[in-house]
Amino acid sequence: MAATTLLYNAAFLVSPDGRTAAVYRKIHLVPWGEFIPLKRWLYFVSPIVDTFTDFSPGTSMVLLPVGSHLASTAICYEVVYPSLVRQAVLAGSELLTTITNDAWYGASSAPYQHYAMASMRAIEEGRYLARAANTGISGVVDPYGRVVAQSAIFEQTALVEEIRFLTVRTIYSRIGDVIAYIAMAVLAAGLLVSRAGKRAR
Repeated sequence: MAATTLLYNAAFLVSPDGRTAAVYRKIHLVPWGEFIPLKRWLYFVSPIVDTFTDFSPGTSMVLLPVGSHLASTAICYEVVYPSLVRQAVLAGSELLTTITNDAWYGASSAPYQHYAMASMRAIEEGRYLARAANTGISGVVDPYGRVVAQSAIFEQTALVEEIRFLTVRTIYSRIGDVIAYIAMAVLAAGLLVSRAGKRAR
């Protein structure tokens, strides 16, 4: 029986001497783009489904060593998930990076939205964020969400900026979405009390 070949969407860190210093395999895959959800149940369209080879998700948060520091990367839409980026910071990431293929959005508003969402991760985690997109928008965002440098969409350019590796921990990096969950619980409790009060009348 032939061994199963696993395919990954991955980012490689290459050291100055040409060695592969680390490999991060994308954890949060895009449904229908990188895998087909419930594939085994879609037998009625098997000729279409069977031609698609799923990517396999990475199983761990791999940090990228940069000298004596650690950086992390998010591949494409992984950067919109705060909990995933927070996981990297909890593991020791001092710099956030993200790489993405935004070509399929064309000249729409989507690349700008994607860039704005990525910038939020810098604010939440108190880290610099460096972003490289094949068709733009590429740039550097500081820990306060301010754009340090930014390319235009479909502009071929190179950006060189100074960043700092940071170890400070924000409130969000410490407690995550606890406040949001508490707010939802309070709202749900309020709605239940209000409903009970109306019935009592």
